[in-house]
Amino acid sequence: MTTPIEFFFDLSSPWTCLAFHNIRPLAAEEGASITWRPILVGGVFNAVNQSVYASREDATGPKARHFGKSLKDWAAWSGVPMNFPSPHHPVRSVHAMRLCCVLEDDQPALERFAEAAFAAYFGDQRNLDDPEVLRAIADEAGFHGAALIAQSQSDAAKARLRANTDEVIERGGFGSPSIFVGGDDLYFGNDELPLVRRAIRVAQGRAEA
Repeated sequence: MTTPIEFFFDLSSPWTCLAFHNIRPLAAEEGASITWRPILVGGVFNAVNQSVYASREDATGPKARHFGKSLKDWAAWSGVPMNFPSPHHPVRSVHAMRLCCVLEDDQPALERFAEAAFAAYFGDQRNLDDPEVLRAIADEAGFHGAALIAQSQSDAAKARLRANTDEVIERGGFGSPSIFVGGDDLYFGNDELPLVRRAIRVAQGRAEA
């Protein structure tokens, strides 16, 4: 029995980048399928998690310093390049996420573009808020970048991003990545992936709830 996972994500989050890489082998090992769901995390924060903005104001305190260390440790453990923060952080991700919405109905294509965009931002420090950079990333990943950029500016792409963002909020999400296992069982972030693994096993009757 294949257990469905929904992965609501925004390309601007370093922890989402790590979870994107780490959840795929986990799902393959445990017999789960992943559906990638693009959202605008700023819209989520504005609606239900405004405290995140206050936490960004203190970039020198002990919690912030440990955040940086933990991110580097997780990146090393995951084998994911993490050249962060970049000069563009926090990046405005609306253009990138609308482009992701254009690809959402073709899940392998969306996964391929997301992988390339994560590498471009967190590895090469390229600006995901620049449509020309997005076009180049898409071209490098084997897409027709100019066509995708044009589609991402459509009313349909904008509406889909709003709808996905509203949906994750309505279902209890408060950031990126918001991960749902088997329907409405919500987990948040890279750190909770061991719990995602357990939830899959519970859903498949291989572990006790």
